[in-house]
Amino acid sequence: MNPKKIMVINTHAPYGKATARESLDAVLAASAYDQDLSLLFLGDAVFQLLQQQDTAALEAKSLSTALPVLPLYDVTAIYAQQSALDARGLTRADLVLDVECLENHQITALMDSQDILLSF
Repeated sequence: MNPKKIMVINTHAPYGKATARESLDAVLAASAYDQDLSLLFLGDAVFQLLQQQDTAALEAKSLSTALPVLPLYDVTAIYAQQSALDARGLTRADLVLDVECLENHQITALMDSQDILLSF
């Protein structure tokens, strides 16, 4: 059976809702089935990628410690929306992962090439 191209799209800030953690769980679960996975961070979701997130006051686990393990699960196609980073004054140096930054037209083309899109 040929692996499906699955893109998990993150659209929410890292904390306040469970969507960021749920998307990470979905990626890790799909990786167990040898699918062609990619992960995309749009809008406020780029905050999920920030280094050294202090979540003590929130009593939540920091995503910045979980995201770097993704390559161990063969999840290496990780993208961030360049315009979202720019609008928030962020650069690749601020991020916990080495991501590929894409312009909006590149994101559209990449999404069109997927078999399945999962939005969180």
